[in-house]
Amino acid sequence: MDMRCRRGFTLIELLFVVGIIGVLSAIAAPALTRSKMAANESSAIASLRVISSGQQAFWASCGSGNYSPSLQNLGLPVGAAPGYVSIDLSGPAPVVKSGYEIEMDSDNPTVGTSCNGGALASTYHSSVDPLPGRGRRYFGSNSSGAIYQSSATLFADIPDVGAPPAPAISIQ
Repeated sequence: MDMRCRRGFTLIELLFVVGIIGVLSAIAAPALTRSKMAANESSAIASLRVISSGQQAFWASCGSGNYSPSLQNLGLPVGAAPGYVSIDLSGPAPVVKSGYEIEMDSDNPTVGTSCNGGALASTYHSSVDPLPGRGRRYFGSNSSGAIYQSSATLFADIPDVGAPPAPAISIQ
């Protein structure tokens, strides 16, 4: 058979193309990982803002000047109305969302129940910790509404009121 009539690619040409695709993938993979981590961190900050807004609404309308001590209580419906945070944040602790574990607690629980039948607390703190390989920064918030970032978990260190200890810094 005449070589001029054959159609297709040679093995060398295919190996060359596969090599180029491999090099491009190796260059693009770290950038993709960094952008995914940045998206996870943005989602974590947004979740803390939603919790803070939900707590302020709870404090003003349902808690009689008190906060909800847990995400489950904050997500309880009020009659036919939905809870103060969405279902994806109101599960049992820790809630996992966008590569982060979200937790909320109170150092100052109070006696009494709210209009949705949940417990009350005079203060609260919440934190989001990244799952392995899903983020680098840890975030936390408390009754003041400020959001803090740190290189280590803030859940045990963040006070219900005031700034957490170093190395945490405010991002608002």
